[in-house]
Amino acid sequence: MVAKTRSTTKDATRRYHPIQILSPEGELLGPSPTIKDEELVKMLKFMIVGRTFDQRALSLQRQGRIGTYAPISGQEAVQVVSAMCLNDDEWMFPTYRDYAAMYVHGMPMRDLFLFPMGHPQGGRAPEDVNIYAISISIATHLPHAVGAAWASKIKGEQKAFITYHGDGATSEGDFHEAMNFAGVFQVPLVTICENNGWAISLPRERQTHSETIAQKGEAYGINSQMVDGNDVLALYQVVSESLERARTGQGPTFIEAVTYRLGPHTTADDPGRYRSQEELDEMKQKDPLVRTTKYLRGLGLLSDAEEAEMWEDAKATVSDALKEAENIAVPNQDFFFDHVYAELTPNLIKQRREFIPEEAE
Repeated sequence: MVAKTRSTTKDATRRYHPIQILSPEGELLGPSPTIKDEELVKMLKFMIVGRTFDQRALSLQRQGRIGTYAPISGQEAVQVVSAMCLNDDEWMFPTYRDYAAMYVHGMPMRDLFLFPMGHPQGGRAPEDVNIYAISISIATHLPHAVGAAWASKIKGEQKAFITYHGDGATSEGDFHEAMNFAGVFQVPLVTICENNGWAISLPRERQTHSETIAQKGEAYGINSQMVDGNDVLALYQVVSESLERARTGQGPTFIEAVTYRLGPHTTADDPGRYRSQEELDEMKQKDPLVRTTKYLRGLGLLSDAEEAEMWEDAKATVSDALKEAENIAVPNQDFFFDHVYAELTPNLIKQRREFIPEEAE
């Protein structure tokens, strides 16, 4: 009897090539999934809003009007398209960088500004918006996403759940525990790794010795895909199919979306210390906004005037949201004591008096 050999990492590399339908020049490389023209245009509109929000937020942080901020430029396609594929009554579990995804899924832009401002409303979605609390800790939200998806399966619902993380999260224990659990219980979850090439200053090749990140999902018995994260058509095809698999009881999917972070990890980071300008210039050629714009122009769905109007509308949307956020009153300095227990415990009362001396008088 001949023993079966296990796949090598080189075999895995041959199996995993980023699915790509739209070239960086905006030309079709293969059959396009069926998408209505108005949905294609909406994708670009949302991406332009995301880029405009990002540019404004960076400027606000430099002015001291918001706190530390994690830029999204370069990653708009994977966030926008995946969120557009999710139904309104389905849940999203985001990270601190998924502003565009949250906006598409219904989070008011005002609250997206409130989050880096440090206002408590910024981390809490409205009652009718199914977005879990924004996760700053790396990968800690993944077990929660798996648990919510499992609960939905137990209740017999036909809902899909989606969650996001970066390539660095795959080095965290929470990631592996969540993926193992998702695979064992075949939960209706789509996990998207926004592989932007860098885990802060650590490059992809030093993050893991795996030839691909996608194969990490396969190791847990999860259907796994690798897709060009700057290609709206490939993203739509892969994510929509994966969500449908989840809704119909076919289990989880792990997606490695290969994209690129054009800006710093956060506004506390200086990418110039570890990343070359040549690399950045090369990756700018793969900008998802440029690629999508070229494609829509080729289809006759976008004119100069229409594109200019999109950018002006986006600026107005962002400005209005910022004005609304800055007009919301700053919470009282003791607000966080009010959200621990229904009634303050003796220890919290003591702490509150120490924090606000005048109350002890």
